[in-house]
Amino acid sequence: MAFVFPDRRGNLQKFVSTRVHRRKSELYKTITNICTVIQELLKHVEALEPRFISSLKLVDGRYQGVRALSPRSFEVHLYLNQMGVFNFIDEACPPGCAMLKLSDERKRSMSLWTEFITASGYLSARKVRSRFTTLVAEAIRRGELQNQIRINVDNHFSAKLTVLERYTVELIPAFRCGSIWPQNGCCWPNHETLWPAQPVIAGIKLRGFSLLARDPYPSVKGAGSEGDAWLLCFNDAEEMLFASAGRRLCLSLLKTLYDKHLDLPGKPLEYVHLVMLLLYECEKHPRETEWTEDALTDRVNGILLQLVSCLQCRKCPHFFLKGVDLFSCKPKQALDSAAKQAWSIARDIATNPASFDTL
Repeated sequence: MAFVFPDRRGNLQKFVSTRVHRRKSELYKTITNICTVIQELLKHVEALEPRFISSLKLVDGRYQGVRALSPRSFEVHLYLNQMGVFNFIDEACPPGCAMLKLSDERKRSMSLWTEFITASGYLSARKVRSRFTTLVAEAIRRGELQNQIRINVDNHFSAKLTVLERYTVELIPAFRCGSIWPQNGCCWPNHETLWPAQPVIAGIKLRGFSLLARDPYPSVKGAGSEGDAWLLCFNDAEEMLFASAGRRLCLSLLKTLYDKHLDLPGKPLEYVHLVMLLLYECEKHPRETEWTEDALTDRVNGILLQLVSCLQCRKCPHFFLKGVDLFSCKPKQALDSAAKQAWSIARDIATNPASFDTL
């Protein structure tokens, strides 16, 4: 008697139509509630210091610059104006970082950010961040927003907030860098793979990347003294690489599984780890036929197995950046617990495709 496999596609479709769509709807409501409060805060920041103009706007149904790290943790990137008098430098910088240096010392007085420029001519991320955090604290007081926003006192050099009593939101000043691409600190594109196509690569490089005024990655030894450096961020590149419906759906599936099973004590995992592993999986499976609905169960399971391997090795290399390990400084016990949990999910999906009904 032949064994009849469960309808993998039907089970996946049910999971998508219920759990994935519900998660997206709830996340949209959460982000809307958070951004409503943050927009009010940023009005007061701008009144105190007009250079910090809010870029947090709703465009085509999405708030620009908002990034979910986990169900209750978010970043808001606030894009600053007038970067033009600075040159981008990523040579001899901490891994994952770059510097902004005056293109001409005579232009120092022309810069909007004169008091944040060091004697060596570098725009200091730490100075910008410190000033912005001071403004945020004052804006909360002046706007009488204490009932909705609390600034975390254990982190004096970043604007990390508790919003509506349950969400962690970090406000990060940033610059957009268009039409250039890091030459030294970036390991992408990988010319040995077929994905993505050359026109997509060209489009990503034209759109560029962002520089964030935040601390370097924990894996960078001695980075505490490199406070003038800016962190490289590739959110726009990720968005363009996940343009196809199949890859976007795969990411939504992974995040839905994360919310229920992998959002663990000690935060060994965040969404960014799933994003990195999905990007590596895209390189392994470059053809669009490998990202149809029929193939997504295999893709999800492949990523979960790769996650288990990374957790057991205690290494998660950044997809774009050389020398950056996203598991560095994570507690070993928390990584081991996450590995067991990820293996349990992967085993259930591999041995019983109908398990999506119960996950």
